[in-house]
Amino acid sequence: MPAPDPVPADAGNPAYGHRPFTRSRSHFADRVTADGRDGWPVAAGRYRLVASRACPWASRAVISRRLLGLEDAVSLAVVDPLQDDRSWRFTLDADGRDPVLGIRFLSEAYDARERDYPGGVSVPALVDVPSGRLVTNDFQQLTLDFATEWTALHRPGAPDLYPEDHRAEIDAVMADVYRDVNNGVYRAGFATGQGEYDEAFGALFARLDRLADRLSDRRYLVGDTLTEADVRLFTTLVRFDPVYHGHFKCNRFKLAEDPVLWAYAKDLFQTPGFGDTVDFHHIKQHYYRVHTGINPTGIVPLGPDLSGWLTPHHREELGGRPFGDGTPPGPVRPGEEVPPSGRP
Repeated sequence: MPAPDPVPADAGNPAYGHRPFTRSRSHFADRVTADGRDGWPVAAGRYRLVASRACPWASRAVISRRLLGLEDAVSLAVVDPLQDDRSWRFTLDADGRDPVLGIRFLSEAYDARERDYPGGVSVPALVDVPSGRLVTNDFQQLTLDFATEWTALHRPGAPDLYPEDHRAEIDAVMADVYRDVNNGVYRAGFATGQGEYDEAFGALFARLDRLADRLSDRRYLVGDTLTEADVRLFTTLVRFDPVYHGHFKCNRFKLAEDPVLWAYAKDLFQTPGFGDTVDFHHIKQHYYRVHTGINPTGIVPLGPDLSGWLTPHHREELGGRPFGDGTPPGPVRPGEEVPPSGRP
């Protein structure tokens, strides 16, 4: 999860102080490309994606990897939803070590790349397996490169998540969604002054209202198929009622109370590649137990009822073709299934 500037990991720590919330740029922004122009060529089996299922930014990469069928090309490491002062931990694995990288903490891959750099240890992180070095933590670019640079390794029938003829519109929609929604919930949740909170809250719900209007007569945000824009909006919407509504005080309404956004989110959740990557247990454990400045008791609420995610959405009546001329991804790769505790 990208850290606020300049503190790592837990922006909810009381030490965060009384500065407006800002999100730092990715310090390691190398790209893995088809021609290897940054020194990192696309290659099956060379890179490992380290992700937290709690983190919306990392979840983008997990969803894109699955939709595009890159599971055999890029292996996946899922970290513990709880961090400590040594960063994201591989305590879900045997002996507390990642079985491929052989490390206990993601910070070890960062140190292998640059010792004592001043930023935080964030996910998603793409790590070079042979050297154990971090390649990139650029969460904004990583999924775009999955869609455009890794095409030779896409599964047959993979969707085009960043179609060239719609990129200008996708970029514009994603910029608005990032500013007001993806990052907006954090600006509200970590606000340390009333005015700062009011501004973030107002921008967030004004944007959600506009998105509901946009989606009232179209199934997807841009065109008639799934794109990167839908992936980016989904990862915030799926966390809205479990954590953002209460924990981040984004409470003008619940997602389940907005008929358009709720149906849209359910449609995506029930689409292979989206909901089957979501772990609600990890999400709640991370937000309520790591953000101690917001929730000092560490109490994790028992609600909300998640069964609604599996109810009919009727969005297919709007038309649209989720995968365009392609096909849905197959079953979740063995070993990557979300445990029953994290599913509706």
